[in-house]
Amino acid sequence: MSSALPTSIDDTQARLLAHDYVADRQLATGVFLALKLQRPLFLEGEPGTGKTEIARTLAAMLARPLIRLQCYEGLDLAGAAYEWNYGRQMMEIRLAERDTISRDALAAELFSERFLTKRALLQAIDPARDVPPVLLIDELDRADEPFEAFLLEVLSDFQITIPELGTVKAVTPPIVVLTSNRTREIHDAVKRRCLYHWVGFPDARRELEILKRRVPNAGPQLAQQIVAFVQKLREIELYKLPGIAETIDWTRALMELDSLVLDPEVIQHTLGVLLKYQDDIAKVQGSEAARLLEQVKRDVQVM
Repeated sequence: MSSALPTSIDDTQARLLAHDYVADRQLATGVFLALKLQRPLFLEGEPGTGKTEIARTLAAMLARPLIRLQCYEGLDLAGAAYEWNYGRQMMEIRLAERDTISRDALAAELFSERFLTKRALLQAIDPARDVPPVLLIDELDRADEPFEAFLLEVLSDFQITIPELGTVKAVTPPIVVLTSNRTREIHDAVKRRCLYHWVGFPDARRELEILKRRVPNAGPQLAQQIVAFVQKLREIELYKLPGIAETIDWTRALMELDSLVLDPEVIQHTLGVLLKYQDDIAKVQGSEAARLLEQVKRDVQVM
């Protein structure tokens, strides 16, 4: 396993492929430039299109640790970067009172690194690290808008200023990947500090290649029918279109049921693997699923 950075776009694409990540050339270009320019990579797109997986693949490809910050509503600096261990500080104060330690000495000690609890952002830029990690800031759109202001210093200078301690700066910048499902717009100040790429749904050819690599035991006829069916589903107006992750899960589920080809009954019974909202399932099941299946059978050429 090589920890060296890719030397070209073709090399980037080939090395991602070696880890079963089928990237189109535009995404491979974005990854290559982000690595070469040491800039964060901001990936936006529908859920289940492989945004999070790119960070995992980069960590494996470059033999680096992966640090993941999963964003959520209410996330703040204490949850994302650092917080002081107030319990230990109080204990230290009581011990200092017993031992009559001077206030100045105590104050300096209380806000030393010994009492600092490091969260994901601070861990990623820790200058004591021998190997810079891959930092995944996942689903940034789930966090509140004010949280984005905390990220600006990290994304610009790979550092965090702690008022009581000083500035902590990475010796070598981590590889930073941010993702968003676009449930809300991310502020321009964040985007300007990153290279941007929209991750869309793959075409049938690339999705079939992904399926072959992720579920290699799937028969060619079943794999082709699954991809064709999912591609047609994405042409329907649904609340949540199935992503690549759902395609893979559905294939694995059908294999567990010993399905060799798609049929109306197995589709009816397994739509909950593919679709996650009852309104979408109700819209597709029955006659609509049968109609799509008939189209699939006419269109798919067996390999």
